[in-house]
Amino acid sequence: MSRNYNMAGRRNINTPNVIENQTKSNGSIGRPNKRKLSRSNTNNFNPKLIFSQIVALQCIHYLILGIILQVNHFFFATSITINRIFTDKYLSVWSLIGWIDSSAILISYLFGAVLLAIIVEKSKKCLDFSVTLFLIHLFSCIWYAGMPTLLDWWIVHILGTILMILLGEYLCSLKELSDIPLLEL
Repeated sequence: MSRNYNMAGRRNINTPNVIENQTKSNGSIGRPNKRKLSRSNTNNFNPKLIFSQIVALQCIHYLILGIILQVNHFFFATSITINRIFTDKYLSVWSLIGWIDSSAILISYLFGAVLLAIIVEKSKKCLDFSVTLFLIHLFSCIWYAGMPTLLDWWIVHILGTILMILLGEYLCSLKELSDIPLLEL
């Protein structure tokens, strides 16, 4: 077996045996195996996962809002109707009932931020999921009772969405930056 030396008298690292071993393991020199990269990459686009996260977030958001409206009925004797969720009729900040319903909606958005940390778990996706929740709710309101015309409705929901984004990103970043528990031997 002959040894390859360069001009300085040092042994050449890329001998035919080394090159042959590299091509057998990777398929080509210097390029990583595509199959290994695709399996190790956790940021793959998975539409089923995204769709199920959106559905879960939306359903639990409405469930929490319904529970809060039930609590409002118990404490403040407000009526229980689906109009409180899908219309702007009750969201006037010029009345006590409007403040009660506005606070219920804002509290449900705060719970939504906690849901982002539980369901989505990625701080960079909080904006997307929060705006998607708002847009689905807006289209549901338009389908149910027409376009919301009351400025108070828009202020409460946009403020709630902003709170959900900021608190959700904060909670998700805390979860992402937490230490990975190791087994103690």
